[in-house]
Amino acid sequence: MTAHVIADDAEALAVAAALAGEFRAGAAGRDAERRLPRAELDRLSASGLLAVTVPAEHGGADVRAGTLAEIFRLLGSADGSLAQIPQSHFVYVNVIRRQGTEQQRKFFFAELLAGRRLGNAQSEAGTRHVQDIRTRLEPRPDGSYLLHGVKHYSTGALFADWIPVLARAEDDTLHVAYVPRGAPGLTVADDWDGMGQRTTASGTVRLAAVPVPADRVLPHHLTFRGPQLHGATAQLLHAAIDTGIAGGALAEAAEFVRNHSRPWFESGAETAADDPLLVQRFGELALQVRTAEALLREAARTVDTARDRLTDDTAAEASIAVAAAKVRAAEAAVEVASALFEVAGTRAALDSLNLHRHWRDARTHTLHDPARWKIQHIGRYVLNGTRPPRHGLL
Repeated sequence: MTAHVIADDAEALAVAAALAGEFRAGAAGRDAERRLPRAELDRLSASGLLAVTVPAEHGGADVRAGTLAEIFRLLGSADGSLAQIPQSHFVYVNVIRRQGTEQQRKFFFAELLAGRRLGNAQSEAGTRHVQDIRTRLEPRPDGSYLLHGVKHYSTGALFADWIPVLARAEDDTLHVAYVPRGAPGLTVADDWDGMGQRTTASGTVRLAAVPVPADRVLPHHLTFRGPQLHGATAQLLHAAIDTGIAGGALAEAAEFVRNHSRPWFESGAETAADDPLLVQRFGELALQVRTAEALLREAARTVDTARDRLTDDTAAEASIAVAAAKVRAAEAAVEVASALFEVAGTRAALDSLNLHRHWRDARTHTLHDPARWKIQHIGRYVLNGTRPPRHGLL
């Protein structure tokens, strides 16, 4: 595979805006028929967007967090499923940046610049909690490993060239093994049946004695031993997706009301768009979206500031700013996507129009991690100066 190499932040944003326009046109149909977006992902890879965080010394654009967040917001406004697929890709690029050796960085950054995709095999079902990882790296005499385990919600794995697998070593420390999609013993099942984000193919990955060379394993546990932006960056992208879904739902609601809805007879208005109660409601919903967008930009700015001067304090500020953005974005996505039907009227509920995909995507995506705990950490930070924990979800 060959891919265009994006030069800078401005080009990255222009490419993302153009692709979002393309992807928006077929989003409803892909969701309704559950057509997996293989062609769209190939377009994404060829565009160079998946390599925009490759460091400049390795030939990448090394874009700012604000640019990356805006890329995901644009994609999320077009298709809430498609935007979710590369989220883990960028998370595990960050692991390579932080924990990879020079040779590992050289190899994988070249892969990314060529358009290769990283997937995700991290979550497990049936364990005590989300950080109870039971997948194991079994050492072999030659220094390599065998991987054993089962992963669920493996968004992107079905479309990936490399699947990063979260696993524990013999001493129980956390590592990431980068496994090629066709490795012996690795299977990816397309068994995702969620009500929303239908085309993410977030199915099951099974690892039956999968061989992994030593130089494809990175010590992820070291990420959390000092100030870090791993969790803040990952959550920033989730917030951007939710913000995009909210904006996309609002735009589609407005278009529907302008072109298809009828005014309520008591309003005295000639068109639904002139109905004063609808005008009021759209103003309220626009405030929700604008607030989410503003907090997203502020969170990205704080992440960029911390990246330039990483300390315990700047990392904490970034995590709290991202937590605030994520809470507001989740609320906006669910409320605006639900209110679409309230403002558009009965016809909007027709299954053939598939306007409910916005709410289904929002409701499904916002379940990734509970916003109530983010509010707890914000409150502790404001009231007592307690820095948020370093567990990768803040």
